Amino acid sequence: MQTVHYNVSGLANSQSKTKVLNALDKIEGVQEVDVDLARGTIEVEYNSPANPEKIKICIENTGYEIQD
Repeated sequence: MQTVHYNVSGLANSQSKTKVLNALDKIEGVQEVDVDLARGTIEVEYNSPANPEKIKICIENTGYEIQD
């Protein structure tokens, strides 16, 4: 299992958290998602066929911006 960590802007409340969790849950291979609203981070544990690029695109398509 691999882990990827993103700093994300726009995570404001539990509704934001639920929106991201539901979107990431649809990616085959995603095992565990931890959304930390206080820190503005999302950590995802995944196996193939999921990959960091698919996960990043999913978060961005949900309406949030990845901070570099």
